[in-house]
Amino acid sequence: MNQWMTLFKKEMLEMSRNFKWIWVPLTFIMIAVKEPLTLYYMPQIIDSLGGLPEGAVIELPVPSAGEALAASLSQFNTFGVLIIVLITMGTIAGERKSGVAGLILVKPVSYAWFVTAKWASSMILIWFSYFLSYFLSWYYVGVLFKFISFTDFLQSFFVNGIWLTLIITVVILFNTFMKSPGAVGFISIGIIVILSLLSSSLPHLLEWSPALLSAYANAFIMGSNFPDELLPSIIVSVFMITLSLLASIAIFKRRELA
Repeated sequence: MNQWMTLFKKEMLEMSRNFKWIWVPLTFIMIAVKEPLTLYYMPQIIDSLGGLPEGAVIELPVPSAGEALAASLSQFNTFGVLIIVLITMGTIAGERKSGVAGLILVKPVSYAWFVTAKWASSMILIWFSYFLSYFLSWYYVGVLFKFISFTDFLQSFFVNGIWLTLIITVVILFNTFMKSPGAVGFISIGIIVILSLLSSSLPHLLEWSPALLSAYANAFIMGSNFPDELLPSIIVSVFMITLSLLASIAIFKRRELA
């Protein structure tokens, strides 16, 4: 366990040296907070652009607080996913390519500890950034529109967070396959896009798909109840996260020993 903590501390220190504890939360905050601000000030933005006939009145439907917060939440499943992939695509692949992983594993270090320390540090960084940015978005929605129940906020936060956790774990899995961070990122995004498209195109057949967790969270925050399919989706997600993490350890060990 002491070795795991040493590896974990190394990852956290490396993130600090790369300023990830600054720019990752700030980037998440920017993509989340801009939605309620844009929706609220849209009439003024359009008016400032000019080009309208004199006397013309801009009347746009005022979005509800739920719609504004759901718009922020949806940003985590587009730009947020891209940021997560960019952050994690070189977590193991980069060190394997540079030879750093080989130098560390020369010592009696468990392959499982090596992989899980990488996974845990990435999880903490992304979950911290995700919570901080989504919380600020919730606050701005409350100030500009109407405050949504904090309990509802937390429920949508955790449901969507399970999907983001699966994405992190899948990227870590592909890190153990390849030594090229670019290839890891490309394939990871491709798999995520395909799964999301299939799930949204065939929701009646793939109601249990982890990719629908974000849609369930969006619908809930806009006033709907969670569907009965939420529990199967969570169970499948947890199973895939566990399986992907175990597969990452096994594949990494086999490739390094080879």
